[in-house]
Amino acid sequence: MAEVTPEIKQQVQQLRQKVQEASYAYYVLDNPIMEDAVYDRLYRQLQELENQYPELITADSPTQRVGERAATHFTAVKHNVPLYSLENAFNIQEFATWQERWRRGITGGTPAPQTNNVEYVCELKIDGSALALTYENGILIRGATRGDGITGEEITQNVKTIRSIPLKLNLENPPPRVEVRGEAFLGLQVFEQINREREKAGEQLFANPRNAAAGTLRQLDSRIVAKRRLDFFAYTLHIPGRDDTKDGQDAHPTRDHPKDGQDAHPTRDFQTQWESLELLQKMGFRVNPNRKICPSLDEVRQYYEYWDTERVNLPYMTDGVVVKLNSLKLQEQLGFTQKFPRWAVALKYAAEEAPTRVEYISVNVGRTGALTPLAELTPVQLAGTTVSRATLHNIDYVRSLDIRIGDTVIVHKAGEIIPEVVRVLTELRPSGTQPFEMPTHCPVCNQPVVKLQTEAVTRCVNTSCPAIFKGSLVHWASRDALDINGLGEKLVQQMVDRNVVQSVADLYDLTTPKLMSLERMGNKLAEKLVSAIAQSKTQPWSRVLYGLGIRHVGSVNAQTLTQKFTNVEQLVEASAASIESVYGIGPEIAQSVFQWFRVPANQTLINRLKAAGLQLANLIPKDGQDAHPTRKLSLAGKTFVITGTLPTLKRDEAKELIQNAGGKVTGSVSAKTDYLVVGEVAGSKLQKAEELGITQLSEAELLQMLEN
Repeated sequence: MAEVTPEIKQQVQQLRQKVQEASYAYYVLDNPIMEDAVYDRLYRQLQELENQYPELITADSPTQRVGERAATHFTAVKHNVPLYSLENAFNIQEFATWQERWRRGITGGTPAPQTNNVEYVCELKIDGSALALTYENGILIRGATRGDGITGEEITQNVKTIRSIPLKLNLENPPPRVEVRGEAFLGLQVFEQINREREKAGEQLFANPRNAAAGTLRQLDSRIVAKRRLDFFAYTLHIPGRDDTKDGQDAHPTRDHPKDGQDAHPTRDFQTQWESLELLQKMGFRVNPNRKICPSLDEVRQYYEYWDTERVNLPYMTDGVVVKLNSLKLQEQLGFTQKFPRWAVALKYAAEEAPTRVEYISVNVGRTGALTPLAELTPVQLAGTTVSRATLHNIDYVRSLDIRIGDTVIVHKAGEIIPEVVRVLTELRPSGTQPFEMPTHCPVCNQPVVKLQTEAVTRCVNTSCPAIFKGSLVHWASRDALDINGLGEKLVQQMVDRNVVQSVADLYDLTTPKLMSLERMGNKLAEKLVSAIAQSKTQPWSRVLYGLGIRHVGSVNAQTLTQKFTNVEQLVEASAASIESVYGIGPEIAQSVFQWFRVPANQTLINRLKAAGLQLANLIPKDGQDAHPTRKLSLAGKTFVITGTLPTLKRDEAKELIQNAGGKVTGSVSAKTDYLVVGEVAGSKLQKAEELGITQLSEAELLQMLEN
């Protein structure tokens, strides 16, 4: 192997710097500083030197953007900082309501005068896929998808192919860790070119740029990702490890505090969202050039209305405007709900509308037995997707529209998600059409259907109806319930049609040989599904209750109920009045839960699930009651410190859970600390824990420890 001389090292460094500068100017600044041929020659020269001296290859080298081998799978990773979704407003009036709410949130009552004149930062809401990027000492070490906001998939090799994402931050003295959030997207010209190439190759076309971007990011072969030329806009910056400023919590993740009078990093002085965007640009990221500071509600309205018409001229898709309070101090004061930041909102544009024709009206049977009429439509492009069916809700809705087969209708996307018929163009109605009537018998099991006077919904009440059972299985396996990976609608359809399962409890009796009888079910796939079903036994009692599909019991109500009724026996024995006494549970929910547990078939199901080993009790119950008096104190002898804001638990709640499991919670990090529980905007405790090598836990990891 050839010897690496100081001259060779210097040559490689110089080439790397020139290529990085040229790439930044071309992809981020849109201002090329050298001819393509010159760039190609320098890149090739660098590549040849690195091939000759592989010990000089670094992770941030421009040659490392595309992997040599395809990945075999993606790994789930916990986000260091949760990716919260945004609350939506669909017009200026709703935005004004949001404004009034945050102003009251500052004072807890009448808005204070100082909240009258605040600045907002308006940014275009890019229609793409959110990414979480982690840099250590200025080097990109991880790129991940948003996932559920807490956990995503690690796709670093694919992220490295995006030229507008720097492999190395453009800072001489970068912070130890930087977290960047932004949106990966496909430009419209690139998207159209990809579809033209796919059409020539006889491949299925992508429906819209958003789906194409999401699918591209999950390609196992990064060389395919590179060819599709994804782009990226950065919009959020987190720099963890700051001094605590209030109640032991870091005031804001994006502000540095120097130590001993020294300015450790050039990132310490920014106090606003606008300044953080400018810093992101300085670091080497593309930041949307159409951002604007708006000092009033009226200017936000003008910005919103301007881009409602001008967005058709943009080279990418946007579906609204993201409005954030500019002051980071105000952001700190407002904080987060369980789902959204209180200091930001997505001001969405009205859903697109389009005319199309009703070819047929079908009826779908859901897991609760509800019969839902669906308009089968001549396919039409709507809000970036192809729409071929739209919900008609119920017979009352059908009659109010007087919709008929053959009608020309206007459809739009409710919340830009669910296609919906909004009106019928009766002047275009062909002669001879007949009003639609709901079937008198279930279209799946052929049993009579009922419609109560108190409900708009027509229902099949046959509990043995295959459609109801299929819906129940799909719901049981869904992400918010038992989260059984691989058990989707098509597989459920096969299982029910072939009588492989006749009850939810039958899932836990499945074996690999039993599953092998299904179509396209190989040995490996069957083993994975059996494993995923077994893993679902570890899901907490609240998810099991939600998964049972009791009418009116959503995931939030299930959590509320299991906090009061810490095991299934308590809920079985509870009266309707006792259930209704729980804060947040109304009479309709209480009666539904009470009646469900009175049904013998449901009691049998509960007994079978208990025998299968599912969690039908809280492992760490509240109110000082122990549902398992023989439980192990799993955290006995361990010392914990909590820093930052946790996604769902208040600090006192987390402390109580740890102490109930035998652990100890202290206020400061020391060599005696075993674990640091880290939330959003973690303070100097995180930095000290890193210096001492103390194990860090997310809220999800803490809860997992408590359940083990």
